[in-house]
This record gives sequence, C-alpha cells and structure tokens, in this order.
Amino acid sequence: MAPRQAPTVRQRRFGAELRRLREGAGLSAPRAAELLGTDRTTISNVEAGRFGISEQRLRRLASIYECDDPSLIDALAEMTGGRSSGWWDEYRGKVPPDFLDVAELEHHAVALRTLQTAHVPGMFQLEDHARALFDLFIPTLPRLEIELRIAQRLARHTVIAKEPAVQYTGLIHEAALRMQVGGPRVARAQLEHLLRESERDNVTLRVIPFSAGGFPMAGDSVLYAHARSVHLDTVQVDAPTGAVFFGSPTQLANFRRRLDAVEQVALTAQQSRDAILEITKNL
Repeated sequence: MAPRQAPTVRQRRFGAELRRLREGAGLSAPRAAELLGTDRTTISNVEAGRFGISEQRLRRLASIYECDDPSLIDALAEMTGGRSSGWWDEYRGKVPPDFLDVAELEHHAVALRTLQTAHVPGMFQLEDHARALFDLFIPTLPRLEIELRIAQRLARHTVIAKEPAVQYTGLIHEAALRMQVGGPRVARAQLEHLLRESERDNVTLRVIPFSAGGFPMAGDSVLYAHARSVHLDTVQVDAPTGAVFFGSPTQLANFRRRLDAVEQVALTAQQSRDAILEITKNL
C-alpha cells in the first residue's frame, strides 16, 4: 500500500487517537507491532495518518490496547479503510486543503458548534456575500479561484439540509451582523437568509450583543465538530496563515468550557431572531 501524500485532518485524528490508546496502554510502537503481527513502520504510518487500516485490525489493536470503550471503538471502526470520498473531493487541488478538511469534518460530525465574531458562518453565506468577502483578499485572488471557493462554500450547506440532520449551534457576534459586506442590499439578503435558516429544527443561532462586553475567544473564529465519541472531537480555529486544528483531550475540554461561557452571555434563540430582524429593518 502506497502511503498517503497528504493525510486529511480526519485521518490524522484517527491515527492520533490510536497513538493515545497505545501510549495509555504503556506499549511502545515496536511492541504493539509485534502483538499485531506487523512491523513498527506500519504502526508509525497508521498513527501518522499515512496508512489506512482495516476494521478487523482496528478492533484487534483496540483489544491489544485494552480499550474498554465500545462507543470509541465503533467510532474508530467507522473511520477505517481508505480516504472517505465526498462531494468536497471534486475541489481537491483547486481550493486550499484546509477548506476540504473543514468540509470533511462537518460532514462526519454528529453536531457542530461555531463562534463567529467578524463573519457570518461560512455554511450560511449566500453567493453574493461570499463573493464580496473573497474580493477583499490581498493579494487579489484569480477570478477562477474565487468562483471555485464560492462553489465549495455554498456546497457546505448540504450538512444542514441532509438527513439525518446535524445539530448546529452558531454563536454570532453583533458586529458580524452589522458589517455590511457587499453593501446594504447584499447584507439585507444575507440577514434574511439567516432568519430563514434559524427556523430549522436542527439549527440554533444565538447573537452575542455588544452589551455583553468581553467574553472568552473574543475575535476568534471557531468550529467545534462533535464526533460519535468525544475522544474524536476536533476543533478548527482560523489563523492568518490558515486553519489550525486541535484534538487533544485537554484542548477539547478547554474549548468546550470556553464555548459554554460564551453561550452564557449570548441572547436566547428567540431574542437572537428579534435582534437579527431589527438589524435587517435598519438596512
């Protein structure tokens, strides 16, 4: 089997969790390989996300590592084999890899929590809004790349509309709602779209008002993707150089606490709809 040239974030998370289980069992990579009947290189490549692994071998490793969490084992079993194929694959090599990693995480998540303090959540952005954002890039992006990025961003909305529905909670700062990206007409259409989306049973949008003052992660853009097992959750944070991903137990726990704290200062879902409607009326 040829190694993957560029493992996705989800593949690396799979390998990192196997490494965590192995180290928790007090086993070295050579010893784990010996017990599995393979070589150390295979263990190292799997833990780095460079190789896939069969479900049978995964369950054998879980037994070797004395993992007694059936839900975690089942969640890992769903991630075995080759790279999962999804709609985002058609954009591979055409948009930044981070865009595809985020789309893959969203697709496989059982629930999503996001925090946006300067932008409308990506999966709810309309075409004109997204185009206005990409037009602001410096240096200017080629027109074809802008169109590909827009198409890929619009396709992310399928996560919200698919069955079974993914539960989505979005925390949006008032500043992001008042920023007239693309001008008043585009901004009004975008806010009206948010109001429609907030009526979905699986979507909760909550506004952080200016009156809330300071709060944890103010200024950040955060995506928390809940997996079938909390051990496989992944957090993505925007940075000037691209997306940064987190997955260690301590990091995940800290992000959950921070998001919980932000929810404490956010308006309720109904208050948020009223606030968005009021901003829309004033455009």
